[in-house]
Amino acid sequence: MSANRKVFQVSELTRQIKSALESSFGSLWLEGEISNFRRPASGHCYFTLKDERAQISAVLFRGNQRGLRFEPKSGLQVQAYGDISVYEPGGNYQILVRKLEEGGKGTLQAQFEALKEKLDREGLFDPARKQALPLLPRHVGVVTSPTGAAIHDILNVISRRFPNLSVIVAPVKVQGEGAAGEIATAIDDLNALGGLEVLIVGRGGGSIEDLWCFNEESVARAIARSEIPVISAVGHEIDVTISDFVADLRAATPSAAAELVVGRKDAFQEFLNARQVELARVLRERVLRERNRLLEAVGSEGLRDPRSVIAQHMQGVDALALRVEHAVSGGLQIGRTRLDEFLVRGRHAVAMHRQIRAQDLERIRAQFQALNPLRVLERGYSITSDSDQAILTDGTRLAPGDRLVTRFAHGTVESEVRDLKE
Repeated sequence: MSANRKVFQVSELTRQIKSALESSFGSLWLEGEISNFRRPASGHCYFTLKDERAQISAVLFRGNQRGLRFEPKSGLQVQAYGDISVYEPGGNYQILVRKLEEGGKGTLQAQFEALKEKLDREGLFDPARKQALPLLPRHVGVVTSPTGAAIHDILNVISRRFPNLSVIVAPVKVQGEGAAGEIATAIDDLNALGGLEVLIVGRGGGSIEDLWCFNEESVARAIARSEIPVISAVGHEIDVTISDFVADLRAATPSAAAELVVGRKDAFQEFLNARQVELARVLRERVLRERNRLLEAVGSEGLRDPRSVIAQHMQGVDALALRVEHAVSGGLQIGRTRLDEFLVRGRHAVAMHRQIRAQDLERIRAQFQALNPLRVLERGYSITSDSDQAILTDGTRLAPGDRLVTRFAHGTVESEVRDLKE
């Protein structure tokens, strides 16, 4: 049996598989969603094409990128034209893409766009609701993986530039199932803890799948309701997540987020240094100005002959006192004259006022007298009233025995009705 055994070398088998694949399929169109997209310094594009059940490696060399009408990135749905082959050193099959066209939005990209539009309509991206970072924070919270590169980058920057800054780390998963829930809970917990002045939420780079927890709605809403300003630091500079839009500030990388926090201290220190230089300059100018004034004073007449200066000032005071005396006496005379004129005009006005008021009073008195009903009695009339003092104008309403009171111009008479006549 050993004599009939065919033993392949790994490379030999791989070459045969490669040959079989290339001859069996040749060039073809393949549709799928881009994942794990990366473009190293060589300019070649490496990514994975996938659907719901499978995936295949793909490479788009730089020479085949001429005429490309869009920027490839993870999450895009594309149609790729190329050749099926095998990458022998890795032993995995792949498609060598010669032409790449957009084929609609991929599943993850569609979810991203839908949530982005929803939260934007709700105003979560509105710059007006964003909080400003504190000038000199003393206590910072970090929500990230305790073992990832992000936390090491953040702590390195802080320890190098601001060693007395207090940092509290909330360890969480930053990819995979349950990561979004842990991140959202950590943000809420750090807010409830109190005392923190800024939060850094993020992780290092990765594929769109690796970063997807920062595109989850629960994380976005936790950032939005945070009372502490939040810096989103997810992935590399080219990576954009929903968290970046909601956060109060976006940093290109976790290290950049740390720089944003401690860099404000440097800016403040520069401000203080500039003010110190300015203050020293102002003080030097003030000292020089006062020195010149002192030198002028030393050479002045007052210091050479102070009695002469005092005598001049005494004469000035006497002259001023004389002018004040003349002004006061003249002012009093003018005041007396004006007061006398005012009194004369006042007495005349009072007399005229009294005369007018007396005439008005006499006119009113005459009007009252003319309207007085008792004046009629002086012309021979009388007023008769019954026992209830009601004035009588109709004799038919009386009855024998009624008591009457008749008032004349002078005196009254009481009587009793004995007989009635029509």
